[in-house]
Amino acid sequence: MLRWLLPGMKVKRWLAIALSGLILILISLLFLLDIEIFNELSQLVATLEEELVPAAGILIGLMILGGGLLFLTLGLRGMVNSLFKTLQPDPNDDLATVVYHRRMQERGPRVVVLGGGTGLATLLRGIKEYTSNITAIVTVTDDGGSSGKIRNEMGILPPGDIRNCLVALAEAEPLMQKLFQYRFYGNADLEGHSFGNLFIAAMSKISGDFETAIRQSSRVLAVRGRVLPSTLTNCLLCARYTDGTETCGETNIPRPDRKIEKVYLNPLNCKPHPDTIKALREAEIIILGPGSLYTSIIPNLLVKGIPEALRSSEAMKIYVCNVMTQAGETQSYDAGDHLEAIERHSGGRIADYIIVNNKKVNPRSASRYEEEGAFPVTFDLDGLNKKGINVIESPLLDEEDYVRHNPQALAREIMELAGYLRNGRENTLLKLWNWGW
Repeated sequence: MLRWLLPGMKVKRWLAIALSGLILILISLLFLLDIEIFNELSQLVATLEEELVPAAGILIGLMILGGGLLFLTLGLRGMVNSLFKTLQPDPNDDLATVVYHRRMQERGPRVVVLGGGTGLATLLRGIKEYTSNITAIVTVTDDGGSSGKIRNEMGILPPGDIRNCLVALAEAEPLMQKLFQYRFYGNADLEGHSFGNLFIAAMSKISGDFETAIRQSSRVLAVRGRVLPSTLTNCLLCARYTDGTETCGETNIPRPDRKIEKVYLNPLNCKPHPDTIKALREAEIIILGPGSLYTSIIPNLLVKGIPEALRSSEAMKIYVCNVMTQAGETQSYDAGDHLEAIERHSGGRIADYIIVNNKKVNPRSASRYEEEGAFPVTFDLDGLNKKGINVIESPLLDEEDYVRHNPQALAREIMELAGYLRNGRENTLLKLWNWGW
């Protein structure tokens, strides 16, 4: 308790003001209840009541009470604000907004998202604004770049997609997030590695366990929700093409000159992380995508037990279709083709809804993507409806750097679909709160 009185805590002045207010309130009660105070003071009050002001004691008591309440309020408010400014993640946020968001997020729906790569991280940035009850189930088949090097040299699961999701859900200061995403250049040994990947790898070796490394990294970043690998088995992603040829290794699969027939894991019988099945069973909303169809989304569905848990879940199941095709994976695919590939690999229908973008890509961005063999994903509304799929179309593009989903627009569309945002009630309450109500 005495630590609060140490120099530099910036609470002592506010504590003194609050205590002064409390003392004034106690003194006011002596006047209001007509309790004997000091002889001289009591005689003065009696004289005032007889000669000048009737009920002078009550009036004095009320004035002192008002001053006491003012001092107490200022002191308590000063202490709370002082502590808040030290602990708050964003100094631009006011206390009411932060408390409101935290309370709403705690009461938010249980959401499970499956995928990998930048698509999943984009979705998580938007979803975390509505709920803290998030479980991200992430594919662990990456074998390229920094993740691939760490996987091959250290014999652990690739940390790259896990890292992206941890940063997307982080509540830590922006500097810590930038640190985890920092990539080394100009050094032969560290070239291409991100600090976050190295941190998770080192933590994995220290703890002797990849799961523990993820949990400790989550604590460092103050992650809202949790991130789980879909499997703890060190597996490879393989592909068979329509011409009968096959290849293994995620980075080898995209081939613009070939069409993928199916992908599979090696070994085939990869067991799921036990918490993934539990999360799917308890979920209220399950979301697949966005992300690379064959190398980010479908690998999660190849883990034994996950497709079955998805189909048996009573949660609302949503597939977020990509906004652009991907050369070597989904060239010439429309939204229906994406959905058909998911159903083919999972052994049946999973999604109840599909969310598609209906905003046109601007010509400049479209031209740049065409050079890479990527085009906007189209959709056949009647065809999808005939299959019994509920289609949600909305303008969801964010073209600031790349053509991808806008995380806030996508998350809001999902929450409105799930009935969490009821006619904008939460948004209206937040506006009233910000106005000082």
